[in-house]
Amino acid sequence: METTRFILINTSHPGNVGATARAMKVMGFRDLVLVAPRFADVLSQEETVAMASGAADILVRARIVDTLEEALDGVSFACATAMTPRDFGPPTREPRSLFAELAASQHKVGLVFGSERYGMSNEDVYRCHAVLSIPTDPDYGSLNLAQAVQLLAYDWRQALGGFAVEPRTVDSDLADAQAVQGMLAHLQASLEQIGFLDPKAPRKLMPRLNQLFNRAQLTSEEVHILRGIARQMAKTAPLSED
Repeated sequence: METTRFILINTSHPGNVGATARAMKVMGFRDLVLVAPRFADVLSQEETVAMASGAADILVRARIVDTLEEALDGVSFACATAMTPRDFGPPTREPRSLFAELAASQHKVGLVFGSERYGMSNEDVYRCHAVLSIPTDPDYGSLNLAQAVQLLAYDWRQALGGFAVEPRTVDSDLADAQAVQGMLAHLQASLEQIGFLDPKAPRKLMPRLNQLFNRAQLTSEEVHILRGIARQMAKTAPLSED
C-alpha cells in the first residue's frame, strides 16, 4: 500500500510535473496527484515526459482532480509547503524532525506543493496538519518546485529507513604485516643506494615510514607498486652517483 502521496496544486510548468515524477521515483514513491493543473494534458506533454526521464510510469499512474479535498482523500496527515498564514494556521515545522515523528506513526502522509506563481492559498493551507519550512540561507530561500519536491522526498525516505548504498568497487585485499615489512626492507635498501638514507645515521626514518604505511592500511597491490618504485630507484642509483 502506498504510504505517501505527492500533491501538486495548480502547477503551471509541465517540466515541473515531469521533474517531480523523477524526484519521486528515485526515492521510491509513486503516488502523484495533480490539482487543477494549468494544462489538462500536462501528464502527456512532451516536456513533461522528457523531464520525467525514465519515470513515465509515475505519470501514467498519476491522477488529476479538481480540488485539494479530493486529492487528500485517504491522507491522514497533510504537510503544506508554504508560508504559514499570519492570522492562524497549522504549526510550522522543520522537515526532518517532523518526518522522524511521522515515520514512527501509521499515517498516510500527503506532501502538498502550491503553484509556482503564487504558492498555496490560505484555505488550502488550513486543510493541512503542518507547514514544512525547508531550512535555507535566510538571504535567499527561493526553491524551484521540483527542487523542493526532491529535498523533501529525500528527507522523508531517509526517515522511513532509506536505501542501502550499493558498493561500486571491489573491496581491496589488505596487505599483511609480513608483506609490509618486506616492502620496507626493500625500500630501505633502495634509499641507501640513492644516498637518501645514511645507514650510519638512520635516525628514525624507517620507523616513521613504518608508522605512515600502517596508517595508510596498504593493499597488496599498493605493496607491489611500492616495491616496483624501490626496484627502479635501485636501478638508477649508479646514475645518480655520477
